[in-house]
Amino acid sequence: MAGPLAGVRVIDMTSVAMGPYGTQILADMGAEVIKIESPEGDVFRTSAPSMSPGMGPAYLNLNRNKYSVTLDAKTPADRDRLLRLIDDADVFVSNVRPAALARLGLDAATLRARNPRLIHCSAVGFGQDGPYAARPAFDDIIQAMSGLADLQGRNRGAPAYVNTILADKVAGLTLAYAIPMALYERERSGEGQAVEVPMFETLVSFTLVEHMGGHSFVPPLGPMGYSRVLSPQRRPYRTLDGYLALLPYTDAQWRRFFALAERADLAADPRYVDASARARHFDVLYQDLADIVALRGTEEWLALLADADIPHSRVNTPEALFDDPHLRATGFFQNVEHPTEGPLMAAGIPVRFSRTPGEIRRSAPRQDADRDMLGPAL
Repeated sequence: MAGPLAGVRVIDMTSVAMGPYGTQILADMGAEVIKIESPEGDVFRTSAPSMSPGMGPAYLNLNRNKYSVTLDAKTPADRDRLLRLIDDADVFVSNVRPAALARLGLDAATLRARNPRLIHCSAVGFGQDGPYAARPAFDDIIQAMSGLADLQGRNRGAPAYVNTILADKVAGLTLAYAIPMALYERERSGEGQAVEVPMFETLVSFTLVEHMGGHSFVPPLGPMGYSRVLSPQRRPYRTLDGYLALLPYTDAQWRRFFALAERADLAADPRYVDASARARHFDVLYQDLADIVALRGTEEWLALLADADIPHSRVNTPEALFDDPHLRATGFFQNVEHPTEGPLMAAGIPVRFSRTPGEIRRSAPRQDADRDMLGPAL
């Protein structure tokens, strides 16, 4: 069954994480994504562990549903082959620095002169009209520059990174929605355009949604930061035998929780009577919550909280997700047979379409695996 982007051809000249994550989403939704790799290959091919060289797990999980062709765009012959591919494409995506891209004749103005309907998407570290334009950018750097590492470290005594490549993936998601928007606009105007997705600005925007705080107003009405999220007591809570995530949120949920805990005194406490009062006392509220949770075992709490319809969860390890009953019931994890790597486990496609669902059609390709099937342009 064809996905919603069936018929869209994407020439993907990205590597590592941001670009490949975004273009994999397009591929999952039915786009034909041709991954152009330098002779050295995508650096994530070397991630460990692997069954064979060049097929590391990070690469496998960012490049399914794509085709692979190796071209050295610095050579005239391969650059000509690449240009002929782009002439027939709907989208060209690159995370090559714009100055280097221009030297190769792959900048937006040059390519759109050849193919006026082309969507030319640049996955960059920083907006190209600012002083950081030429800087290299990696996830750790962007987490630090965006304020996120500082926020993560507020309760740890030192700045800290989120334990996932968040900047890369958030920017990749942004790229994945920006391109279909440009394609939709092209249906009305008949013209392509240049699209720029900068990691830095994307993560700043993402991080400050709740943390603009009082600086949302001019002049500021208070400090930046969302106090509930920044509370040092906001954490999974220790039970008698493990940990529990718990978040009463509405007034009714807090009343039900205090009733479960047999703490009528807290239910009547003026610091906790409504959302406005709680917002001024998150630290002590969450410490009271922690003290209560510590009195019972995890399974007992899970049952009580489910009956009371209070938001809660056990704290899963990543390994436990494979046995999660909900993910099993929805068929989220999929077994995929790779032609050279054997059986693989893949996280599924979270978005569902009733008529045109995405699907995992093929595993991530070996380097240059698809040169012979892409027609006379090569």
